[in-house]
Amino acid sequence: MVETKSMNMPKVSIIVPVYKAEGYLHRCVDSILAQTFTDWELLLIDDGSPDRSGEICDEYAQKDSRVRVIHKENGGVSSARQRGQDVACGKYTIHVDPDDWVEPTMLEELYQKAKDDNADMVICDYYTNEGSQQNYIKQEPTKLDNNVVLYELFQQLHGSCCNKLVKRACYIGKANFPKGINCCEDLIWCILVLKCKPKISYLGKAYYHYMITTTDSQSKSISAERSLQDLKMLHMLESLLCDNKAVLIAMYKRIVPYVMKRAMKTNSFDSSYFKNNFRRYSKWIITSSNHSLILRLVCLSAANGFYYCCKPLVYLMN
Repeated sequence: MVETKSMNMPKVSIIVPVYKAEGYLHRCVDSILAQTFTDWELLLIDDGSPDRSGEICDEYAQKDSRVRVIHKENGGVSSARQRGQDVACGKYTIHVDPDDWVEPTMLEELYQKAKDDNADMVICDYYTNEGSQQNYIKQEPTKLDNNVVLYELFQQLHGSCCNKLVKRACYIGKANFPKGINCCEDLIWCILVLKCKPKISYLGKAYYHYMITTTDSQSKSISAERSLQDLKMLHMLESLLCDNKAVLIAMYKRIVPYVMKRAMKTNSFDSSYFKNNFRRYSKWIITSSNHSLILRLVCLSAANGFYYCCKPLVYLMN
């Protein structure tokens, strides 16, 4: 590991996991440098990127003392986020992905909201950007209560760490990103933070631009290895939520069809795999309102030993 620069405690640490991001990293970092709020540190975590991403990070660090760069061996996005969290000095932390960008007043207004409300976590809205289309995604919890927000992470709320400013003191030593899981790692982290019972506030404005592409820097075509990570993620969520039946059931309905769909698209598993691992979720698969009827029926069939019968339908699903 190579780390450049250290600094006194800033108000906010911005953590950016970087991998194969040379095509859009400038847009991301420039949007952070343009913040109206200036008391921050930017942690660029180069996750062993084979392109020029690491060099670009170093160039920014040479120009601005608030930028710190860590070069590490490739370990996946979860390990990169965790490395950033481990070295963060800020009172608050927030994450930004390297293919996304933020509005210039994001830190100023989120930090002010945290101060005004004495909040440990401030949730805000965000944008999705796909080509020339931009959509506003509202993220207001129905109640600013830890259990309600936890439940709604499997309903209308996004389990992202990029639209949440979080006080570092409330989760240090209690909420880490999971090892060996690089899908929904931020959802798992958010659950762990919520279990610390932070005081939550909501700011009804969008600052974060989430770029939707078919070649996301943190995503690859789904492999058998990644599907097995998904199953590990599902089991971890079960373990975390076993003490809250309502949230556990909401998780099943949202996550199980998602995990099964990704596994089916690998074309790497046989009928017994789906039956052995997913049959016990049948009740929650068919009653889910989070997914289309065709996906639910395909997953239900696969979970009950009829994967090969419904396999052709997998390719009709987005």
